[in-house]
Amino acid sequence: MSEPLIRSSDEIEYETVDAADGLEKGVLIADEHGAPNFAIRRFVLEAGAEVPKHTNAVEHEQYVLEGEYTVGIGDEERTVEAGDSLLIPADTVHWYRNEGDERGAFLCAVPNGDDAIELLE
Repeated sequence: MSEPLIRSSDEIEYETVDAADGLEKGVLIADEHGAPNFAIRRFVLEAGAEVPKHTNAVEHEQYVLEGEYTVGIGDEERTVEAGDSLLIPADTVHWYRNEGDERGAFLCAVPNGDDAIELLE
């Protein structure tokens, strides 16, 4: 059985995501912290940043924390903003573009395990 855990924001280390310019990821909770099933990550999408079309081996549930940016999922393109939620099924083509002057940020929950990313561009 897992032990309860509280991590403060100053414990979270952010790293640049190689697949995209202007995207950073911080792992909030994951299997290395004792979470048996899911990981929660926080992404920051800087103004002007783009994440190319890609797929992931696992589903993602996302919650937009701040900003406004464009998300493409399959053939659909939508503008999302703080308070919006997204479901991106496994192996679904998706991408992000922040054309605004402010950064965007979102939480992303994924199952623990291999999250293989395949770039399509």
